[in-house]
Amino acid sequence: MKTQEFIDRVEELSIKFSREFGHCDLATLNFKPDEKSWSIAQILAHLIKVNESYFPLFTQLQEGKYSLPVTGRIGFVVNFFGKTLLKSVQPETKKKSSTVPGWKPAKETFSEEILIEFNEVQEALKNHIENSEVLLHQKAIISSPANKFIVYRLETAFQILVAHEERHFQQAKRVLEIEQSHL
Repeated sequence: MKTQEFIDRVEELSIKFSREFGHCDLATLNFKPDEKSWSIAQILAHLIKVNESYFPLFTQLQEGKYSLPVTGRIGFVVNFFGKTLLKSVQPETKKKSSTVPGWKPAKETFSEEILIEFNEVQEALKNHIENSEVLLHQKAIISSPANKFIVYRLETAFQILVAHEERHFQQAKRVLEIEQSHL
């Protein structure tokens, strides 16, 4: 996939989130179907945290300062982790997965500003993608911000981020449907 295709997908997701949830009031954004579920605002906060956790790695790669862990030099490991992670975040994957503690929403309730912050992070993500064209052609490898020994291609990282956002968009839509059914 080329950088423009990734940028277009991120832009499409930004528009989808804004259209679907931009009209929501504070109560709707912070509504949780149950104690174990996240609200729409918490989902957005989670996406912000995940995306931002990649930014320092992208910058290091772009500046030629990235230090690849030893696992990144083992081709089958790179391919295995990339395929496994990408499969796990696909929207059609029904298995619920838990997130690492650092990517969990920091609080229970958020203001309407969470959508603005999400869109700002989306813009930053698009900029990182745009600045990565050469790295994509070089088949650059990056590690997960959650665990430096989990490695995959930069292209796969972008695919993971886009699929992850789409998966959580579907989750947020389900939360909105549940909230509206309580009215």
